[in-house]
Amino acid sequence: MSKKCSRRNFIKKSIAGAVAAGLPLSAFKLLAPGEARAALKESNLRWAFLVDTRKCVGCGFCVKACKKENEVPYDVPVTRTWVERYVVTRDGRTHIDSPMGGRDGFTYKRIREEEIPDSEITKAFFVPKLCNQCQNPACVQVCPVGATYQTTDGVVLVDRTWCIGCGYCIMACPYGVRFFHPVHKVAEKCTFCYHRITKGLKTACVDACPFGARRIGNIKDENDPVTKTILTERVAVLKDEYGTKPHVFYLGLDERVR
Repeated sequence: MSKKCSRRNFIKKSIAGAVAAGLPLSAFKLLAPGEARAALKESNLRWAFLVDTRKCVGCGFCVKACKKENEVPYDVPVTRTWVERYVVTRDGRTHIDSPMGGRDGFTYKRIREEEIPDSEITKAFFVPKLCNQCQNPACVQVCPVGATYQTTDGVVLVDRTWCIGCGYCIMACPYGVRFFHPVHKVAEKCTFCYHRITKGLKTACVDACPFGARRIGNIKDENDPVTKTILTERVAVLKDEYGTKPHVFYLGLDERVR
């Protein structure tokens, strides 16, 4: 058995024993690599994402690109980013679906096996979603081993070598963006393609969007086009009431979206 597996199994057994004994997880202090990284001085770079819902057509190119770039199996229903379709009908109901995360687009008129006539539709639109890279991330707070940590430029990452798969971060996220990786069996989520943006590249989903519905930039740079939009136009964030201070901003966000 490898040292990595031995350490992970040891940590799992230790925490399981603590829970069984009724001890709080806060009683344990395990030094993870993320803790050292988070202690570095504040950066003059803070990544922020901008989504223009008025430009999204639900093509699914972003989802395909994300799966390929980040090695999330193509034929599983989980994904780091996804697109939701909202259809509002005359009776006041809002119908929402996201088949396979919107990977292959959407079936015309049919939502969750229900066919809706054009005459009944009053409004329809698409909303891309992804990790909100919160300023106060709940997932970081609940991770008992420090596997989930925040970089100095605001991106929340998961250290696979430390993650024990307890699922606390998945339950804590108010946006439902986390999942268990079907292969690695650890917590997984969007990282703003950190391996790309730190090299001056765009995220895979931004590169793949043919309509410019997705953009990423440095919110600490007043001259950044994304920052200028956030500061001068009417933008919104999801679930602001949770106090997590998300850094994914939306243009044209409908009040029905949560």
